[in-house]
Amino acid sequence: MMNTNPGPHTVSIVVPALNEGATIGDVLAKCRKYGQQIIVMDGHSTDNTREVAEAAGATVVLDNGKGKGAAMREAVRHVTSDIIVFIDADGSHDADDIPRLTAPIISGDADHVSGSRLIGGSSELHGGFDEFFRLAGSAFITACINYRLGVTISESQNGFRAILTDVMKQLDLKENITTIEQEMIIKTIRKGFRLAEVPAHEYKRVAGYSKIRLKSVWFRYGYCLLKNLL
Repeated sequence: MMNTNPGPHTVSIVVPALNEGATIGDVLAKCRKYGQQIIVMDGHSTDNTREVAEAAGATVVLDNGKGKGAAMREAVRHVTSDIIVFIDADGSHDADDIPRLTAPIISGDADHVSGSRLIGGSSELHGGFDEFFRLAGSAFITACINYRLGVTISESQNGFRAILTDVMKQLDLKENITTIEQEMIIKTIRKGFRLAEVPAHEYKRVAGYSKIRLKSVWFRYGYCLLKNLL
């Protein structure tokens, strides 16, 4: 399935956030020059995330509280541009990489572009057992996708990515948590859309803490993988 949507293109930047008041202001300031619309999907933060985001000029939408994936799916209803960029609110992604993500879509060479930490490097995925298991799990899932679908991608879990809005709608995504990222990769390939990767370095979060608890969600990653690959 090929995208035939011609330019010029506009970009909506979607920022899922939960208690990221310490970092989201800087993230939005850096995003502003790259998008015509900025949407913060707030997961019922108990800090000043919403106030900081509104002061930065973002449209703030209170999500349904089910998780990052549900927030990303909900965001599409509010998007007014033909390209969506998803970026985290914790400062781990470099907004200056956004043009690199959108370039293959704008040129007509891709429908969905994922930022790869395996190519671009990560300052986050090393140093401890939790980081080791995250990296090993990600590598296993990606290997399964490559084997089953006959592709060669370097990773499937990074939340930093760009996608045509129309393609996002056609993927019929179901996941409510961070498993949506691997679901997006699998369904993009299975539905015949064009997937590309570009290098994107992941930095250590500036403040706050990770909302992912592997011992609570690892089974969901396995279930999502089997459900969408079989």
